[in-house]
This record gives sequence, C-alpha cells and structure tokens, in this order.
Amino acid sequence: MSNESDQDKELKVLRAVKMVITNVIKDTTTEPGMKHPLSDVTINDIRQCLALITSREHELAPTGKRPRFTDEPQDKVVVSLTPPKEK
Repeated sequence: MSNESDQDKELKVLRAVKMVITNVIKDTTTEPGMKHPLSDVTINDIRQCLALITSREHELAPTGKRPRFTDEPQDKVVVSLTPPKEK
C-alpha cells in the first residue's frame, strides 16, 4: 500500500470521527440557561480532540488544496473593486 493511500485513508478516518463528534455536540446542545448533559471536563476534552483532528487534517492535506464546489470555475477570476477610469 502506498504512503499516499495511507494518508487518504487517515484523512477519511479523521473526517468521519470529526463528523461523529460534531453530531454528538449537535444532539446534546441545550437551550440557553439549561444545564448541559456533558460535564465541563468532557466538553473540554471534545474541544481538544477536534483541535487535534483539525491540526492533523492540515498536516495531511495537500498544500494549496481546498474544498471546491462542483460548479466552481477552475480558472482564477480577478474582479476589480475600483471603478474604471474615465477617458
């Protein structure tokens, strides 16, 4: 198995774990003023896990790559923010 494929697999695992953790957060989020069912220690541990996952994702992701929409133009588009000069 190649190193690149190992990294791809690791990225998939990290993203799956991150998704599960964020879903747990969504499912356990309470209304303002209500006591949260998770302890402060657990909430802090979850934050640390998400930070570690994000850090490792950045290490593994190819530089210059970012998620793109399927209909997003691949060429760079430059838009001028200043009005054109009058002749």
